[in-house]
Amino acid sequence: MYPHELFWGISLYGIFIAIGIILCIVALRVYGKKIGIDPKFLDFVELNAYIAIAIGFIAAAAWQGLYDYLSNPEMGFKMTSGTTFLGGLMGGTISFLIGYWLFGRKKYNSKLIDVLPIIPCCILIAHGFGRIGCFSAGCCYGKPTDSWLGMVFPEGSPSFYAYGPGVAVYPTQLFEAIFLFLMFGLTSYLLLKKNFKYNISVYLLGYGIFRFFIEFIRDDDRGQFIGQLSPSQFWSIMMVIASVVVFFLMRKFSPTPKPENKANI
Repeated sequence: MYPHELFWGISLYGIFIAIGIILCIVALRVYGKKIGIDPKFLDFVELNAYIAIAIGFIAAAAWQGLYDYLSNPEMGFKMTSGTTFLGGLMGGTISFLIGYWLFGRKKYNSKLIDVLPIIPCCILIAHGFGRIGCFSAGCCYGKPTDSWLGMVFPEGSPSFYAYGPGVAVYPTQLFEAIFLFLMFGLTSYLLLKKNFKYNISVYLLGYGIFRFFIEFIRDDDRGQFIGQLSPSQFWSIMMVIASVVVFFLMRKFSPTPKPENKANI
C-alpha cells in the first residue's frame, strides 16, 4: 500500500483511477459495438463522457466541500482534495445529460435510451478500480474492529492518523470493490446475453442498497447532511427510489416488442 506519491507526483491511487477510466471507455466501445450502436453516436457518447468525467471530479470535490461546510460553517466553504463518489456521479450524470440534450439529441438517429444499458457497466468497472485506489491510499476506511476481516493500514495512511499504530479497521474499500466487480459481471451478462434493457435500475437499486448498509461500518467522516443519515445514506435512498422511477420510464419509452401472431396456413 502506497498512500504517498510514487514518482513525478503520481500516486498508486491516481494510477488505479486512470485504469478505471480507461476500462470504462473500453467497455463503452466494446459493448456498444456488440449491441449494434451507431459508431458515430458512440464517438459522441465517448467525447461527452470525457467531459462528464472531468465535471464529475469537480462536482465530487464541491459536494465534499458542502458537507464539510454544513458540519462546520465557521470554517467557511472551501474545496479541498477530499471527494465523494455520489456527488461526482450526480455532477457527471447531469453534465452528460445536458451534453446529449444540447448537442446529440437531434444530430444522431440513435437515441440515448439505446446506450443506457451500457452506462452502468462503464461506471461499475471504473468505480471498482477507483475503490482499489482508495485502498492503496488508505482513505474511505472502516471502523476499528477485532474481526479477522480487519486490516492494519501503514504509517502515513488516514486511519493511522485517526487511531494510531496497530489498530485494525474494516477494509471497506475492498468490500466495495468486490461488490462493484460482481455487479459489473452481472450487468454485463444481462446486457450481452439477455439483451436486458434495465441495467440502470439494477445498478441504482443494487448500489443504493449496498452503499446504505456499508456506511454503518465506514468511519471516514464525510459530514452530516439530513438528520442522522450520512450524506451517502441519504443519496443511497434517492438511488433506490430513482431505480423504480427509471424502470417505469424506460418501460414507457422503450416497450418490449410483442411477438407477432402468425396466421395458420
